[in-house]
Amino acid sequence: MPILTPTDLYGETVGLYVNPDRDDGMASRAVERVTATYAGFEGEAHGGLTRPACSRMKLQYPRNTEIRNVRQICILSEEELAAIATDMGIDGIDPRWIGANVILRGIPELTRMPPNARLIFEGGTSLVVDMENAPCRFAAEAIEAHRPGQGMSFPKHAVGRRGVTAWVEREGTVETGERARLHIPPQRIYEHAS
Repeated sequence: MPILTPTDLYGETVGLYVNPDRDDGMASRAVERVTATYAGFEGEAHGGLTRPACSRMKLQYPRNTEIRNVRQICILSEEELAAIATDMGIDGIDPRWIGANVILRGIPELTRMPPNARLIFEGGTSLVVDMENAPCRFAAEAIEAHRPGQGMSFPKHAVGRRGVTAWVEREGTVETGERARLHIPPQRIYEHAS
């Protein structure tokens, strides 16, 4: 019995980006097409099959412990980015400023997609959602550089709207304008967590 259910929700790829060098900051550059391998998007500094554990994993592993890289790709919603910008009182947030890799239009509450959901693109490439991407000061500082006096409010306004991280399950290419269908796993609450 299949456990993933295809939905009637499709996202249109309205932006693709890669950051070739993390040492130069989180800014990414726009591309029309990307090749997705098991290590992530080609040319993306956040790629790789493994990565060092960062501060987001400090309750699980010591910093720099080598772990599986499930944060290969950052996916955001065009609609959620617009709502964040409105709440911040600015005219927009350029996805390149905050290290976006994919901007989708048309999936409601994209950031709330459940872990293990799949985005399967028309050409067959498949991305697996890891989890919600929490807003951080690095993105706020990047916005502040472009909108002085307004960028530092980003973490407050982006809660629940910062997108998701993902990894590649099926290799292929993704192009601007291509649609991705959302497939979701069963939804249930684990009542024993505290």
